[in-house]
Amino acid sequence: MPVLRRASRTRTVSSRNRSKGYALAVLAAACWATGGLTAKWMFTSSGSVPPGWRVQPLGLPVDPSALSGGRALSAALLLGAYLLVTRRSELKARPNELPFLAVFGVVGLAAVHYSYFKTISLTNVATAILLEYLAPIIVLIVSVLLLGERLTWTLPAGVSLSVTGCALVVGALGGGGLEVSRAGIVWGLLSAAFFASYSLMGTYAAGRFSPWKLLFWGLGFASVFWLVILGPDAVLGVFRTPASALAVVYVAVMSTIVPFGAFLQALHYIEPTRATVTATLEPVLAGLGAFILFGEALTITQLLGGAMVILAIFVVQSSGEIPESLPPQD
Repeated sequence: MPVLRRASRTRTVSSRNRSKGYALAVLAAACWATGGLTAKWMFTSSGSVPPGWRVQPLGLPVDPSALSGGRALSAALLLGAYLLVTRRSELKARPNELPFLAVFGVVGLAAVHYSYFKTISLTNVATAILLEYLAPIIVLIVSVLLLGERLTWTLPAGVSLSVTGCALVVGALGGGGLEVSRAGIVWGLLSAAFFASYSLMGTYAAGRFSPWKLLFWGLGFASVFWLVILGPDAVLGVFRTPASALAVVYVAVMSTIVPFGAFLQALHYIEPTRATVTATLEPVLAGLGAFILFGEALTITQLLGGAMVILAIFVVQSSGEIPESLPPQD
């Protein structure tokens, strides 16, 4: 598949740019974590608040899938308005670019959320998170076989640490444990494949599109996907009350535009395996946020898992040379 292969480089990324890439990937993970916490806050009703909550629940009657459609649509409109004022050229796309942008939007953005929610409906949250975060394994294999990424011991070691750490954080090896079904496993593996595809397509597109253009068009096609799958009434229904509309807009900015844009920018500076491993900080940060906001207990096992994920990031960034990515387009 030569279309995916990146041009090889003899120089290496500067330590400053490498640090910038990791910082952007951490920002993406943090914002994705706040998105999950916000969704929990939105969906919990006042009459079903567990003990220990330190915030007042919003209790909005919003379907999670409809929230995904509404946030994609509002994120596309908000980002489009911003680009119309500041970077109008980013709104233009040539006809030969549209097929890739459509695949990126549907597979790399919408399908990730759809398959994740489908996995939750067939299993449980812990199982869905663990299966989705098998993505670094897929990214590592494709990057080495097709993208020319040099295989060192640090990459498989870091991937193994991050996957195991995520399993401990979500309680897959104890506590609530996994809830397995054949259909759930299939959908969970699909969510991992879609998340891996997002990373790999973002790497391929790094030298061809700016993150702004890629994200805007991707969100546009993702919005079309949700409007077709759910129907306009379901997608637009999340905006019917001021409270739900404000909550959806917040999610659109803080857990869609900012993290997806940051992750795409990170792929200009670090390789997809390293970026995806860094993104596995999401369940760790979500667990910490749930402890602070909702009073959820953090067990020794979960803390150990978080430490393993953090160690994984240090391991993957400790290898010698990283091929230089194409310069970012501002």
